[in-house]
Amino acid sequence: MEPRTEPDQAQWPVPPGGQPGRRPKRKWRRKLPLALVAPLILAQLIAFMFSLGITLPRTAYMLEAGEPVIYQFVSINHINRRLLAATIAHEDEQLGTRSGAFDLGEFQARAQAYFRGQPDPSGSTIPQQLVKNIFLWDDQSAVRKGIEAVLATQFSYTVSAPRTLELYLNYAQFGPRLYGVCAASWYYFGTPPWNMSDYQSAQLMGVLPLPDLVRRDPDGGIYLGEAVHPAVWDLVNGAANVWVPRQIAGLGGWQAAVATVGITDTADSHADRRGDSDACSTMPQSVKDRIQSEAG
Repeated sequence: MEPRTEPDQAQWPVPPGGQPGRRPKRKWRRKLPLALVAPLILAQLIAFMFSLGITLPRTAYMLEAGEPVIYQFVSINHINRRLLAATIAHEDEQLGTRSGAFDLGEFQARAQAYFRGQPDPSGSTIPQQLVKNIFLWDDQSAVRKGIEAVLATQFSYTVSAPRTLELYLNYAQFGPRLYGVCAASWYYFGTPPWNMSDYQSAQLMGVLPLPDLVRRDPDGGIYLGEAVHPAVWDLVNGAANVWVPRQIAGLGGWQAAVATVGITDTADSHADRRGDSDACSTMPQSVKDRIQSEAG
């Protein structure tokens, strides 16, 4: 069998322009690496901005939900340390002690369960949930989860654990189009984040899995009456009465829990700055409007 050879260019068909035909250049091959790398570079730049204390006013999840969005940023200095401890205990105990965005063994176990159609054995870490909220879309596909893992790894090596926790609590959804603990603490409990009780903090953790199904009680608090969705009742009561107290105790108490991310002070240590715009010391206007509209 003769070896494959290219015919002499002079033998190629001559196009209308009169020049010998040429193989089309595979420009897309040269552009593909750039198309893959550019989003990662952009995400890295945004992560660097976050590490410098810059906070975006909207996330991809907020934009997808549409207006009106109920949200106001609050500094971690003005968030009750019991709420921080509840978040660490309920969402990601290893946030401050783990190297990287997630444990590789747990990630592999989650991937295997996903492809086998089995329940998720551990759930996403705070860095994974955070980059999903900031950059991605609400989808359970393998592609989205893979992108999430890459972005979360980038993020975790750029942004500190306290800042990651601050961003998570500001961008997490706590109700229909309701985001962040500033809005949530005032909406449900009529109090600023620095004044929330242990029980209220634990209840909010139970809201996180199904925020679109949660409603405010007309008299204040999270609605848990007869018309409540059964899953919401289980999640909120379970978090407040069982899971969060048990996990915090397992971490050695709330002080030990927040110490894992390098926080050793209290919100009261910053009481002299509660007049600042990032202290969330008064009810946001968007929260007032929501409560008034619900009252009819």
